[in-house]
Amino acid sequence: MRALVLRQHGTLDDLEYVTDHPRPTVTAGHVVIRVRASSFNYHDVFTVRGMPGIKVPLPVVIGLDMAGEIAEVGEGVSGWKPGDRVLVNPLNKKKGLMGEMLDGGMAEYCLVGADQLIAMPDDVTFEQAAALPVAYGTAHRMLITHDTVKAGDKVIVLGASGGVGTGCVILAKMLGAEVIACASSDGKLKRLKEMGADEAIDYTKVDFSKWAVERYGKPQRRTYEGGVDVVINFTGGDTWAPSLKCVKRGGKILVCGATAGHDPKEDLRYIWSFELKIIGSNSFYDDNLAALMSLIAEKKLAPVIDTVLPLDQAREGLRLIQDREVIGKVVITP
Repeated sequence: MRALVLRQHGTLDDLEYVTDHPRPTVTAGHVVIRVRASSFNYHDVFTVRGMPGIKVPLPVVIGLDMAGEIAEVGEGVSGWKPGDRVLVNPLNKKKGLMGEMLDGGMAEYCLVGADQLIAMPDDVTFEQAAALPVAYGTAHRMLITHDTVKAGDKVIVLGASGGVGTGCVILAKMLGAEVIACASSDGKLKRLKEMGADEAIDYTKVDFSKWAVERYGKPQRRTYEGGVDVVINFTGGDTWAPSLKCVKRGGKILVCGATAGHDPKEDLRYIWSFELKIIGSNSFYDDNLAALMSLIAEKKLAPVIDTVLPLDQAREGLRLIQDREVIGKVVITP
């Protein structure tokens, strides 16, 4: 079968598109799905480069997120049949992440544990479903499961143009928040405004923290005046300390990653002086993915898909993610 295979860690040049990769054989407790759509995440870039402390069993077919049709059903699997349309939760409970610890979605077929399957509503496309797990599932858990954003909140979203970022912008607006989206180009800012952001800031030209203080006032230690209610920060690095300085007393900083660095400069004075709440959110669960698909079916949510490419152009799709040249998701249709 056709597949995108990583044989050694390095650069995108180490990804190989092949036409003769062995098709998976169904096993007990599993199904083989015909992959109809698979989407990239920045995590795939880290997988290609190699991550300290994580030993990836190479070679591996990359790609965490996938949706498709069941082609074969293994022994002991009940409730599923060939032809069923399914979204895959990429976390295999025994082995880890698809596309990292075992073959993922950038191939025509994929072996998947039956307990990873979620039925797709008829009104949800394969491309929409494949856009959801890592990006929108993470955003849904961070904002909705943890009940961190409410109507009227002023919410800054850093890294707003990526998959998780666009998910946060859309969900925060759905919850009734005033959303300030931070991105790095005029084109991205325009697109973020179109999808509902109330304000869009080019963080390469404007200090988002100073902008927030100028717009909403300086946070006060004795009152609840000034500052924003929530900063969504999954970048870390040099954005962390500025985030602390623009959140109102009792406000929240939401964290689900650290794409720009996990060990930033810290200033604990702001955390106690302004009684800040640092709320971590890890991963996503089946209920997040099912809820998101219901929102799509009800026309309340439309995942932002920047580009759809065939499998033989998948490496270029991951380059677009790596170089941050997209708004939202890059979806591959094997």
